[in-house]
Amino acid sequence: MSELVIQPTTTAQWHALVSDAEYAAGYSLGEELECYLVFLLMRYTRKPQMLSRVMALDYLKQGNDTRAQRGQKLKDVGDHCLLFSGLFPKHAEKRMVKVSYFVKLGRSAYQQVFENLNNRDTIYSNLSKDFVTLMDILHTMRDIQHDETHTTHLSPIHAFDLWHDTGSKHAYETIKALSSNGNPIKPAFIDLPEDGSPLKRH
Repeated sequence: MSELVIQPTTTAQWHALVSDAEYAAGYSLGEELECYLVFLLMRYTRKPQMLSRVMALDYLKQGNDTRAQRGQKLKDVGDHCLLFSGLFPKHAEKRMVKVSYFVKLGRSAYQQVFENLNNRDTIYSNLSKDFVTLMDILHTMRDIQHDETHTTHLSPIHAFDLWHDTGSKHAYETIKALSSNGNPIKPAFIDLPEDGSPLKRH
């Protein structure tokens, strides 16, 4: 598994890195979500083994968990999926799984944490609602780090799938950047909206 090129050691450094990525991506998370993302990244750099396997909601069915234990497991699934979709999308490709699978799973897990807490802690509801934004910021963070080599971590087809499935703004911009004429790459039978909005399913 590839590692982040930049591995800040202080909270301030992580805040700066996340803030730079927010600005570059054209997003503003707000203090609560920004702090959550910063501390999640700090935990990952201290325990990279947390992404050693792909989680699924079946993981939650093991044992007779208390309400608190189930909530923690759901939170772990959400965190895992956010890091996996944002930092290591190529691993989804290798496993023949769409990145949007982790988006759907992560959003569901965070929403269930919120409901498990009787709707008391709104940060988990916000993590579910803004999951794609958080993922886009992590993608942008990687782009910033790889800028000198002009590489991207999403192939054209997987970028298209991610944009189509989630409306990811970063995926849309990646499609445009990878095209030869500045127009998004797309299958010939699909009309791609100029504003970057996701395709509507019929």
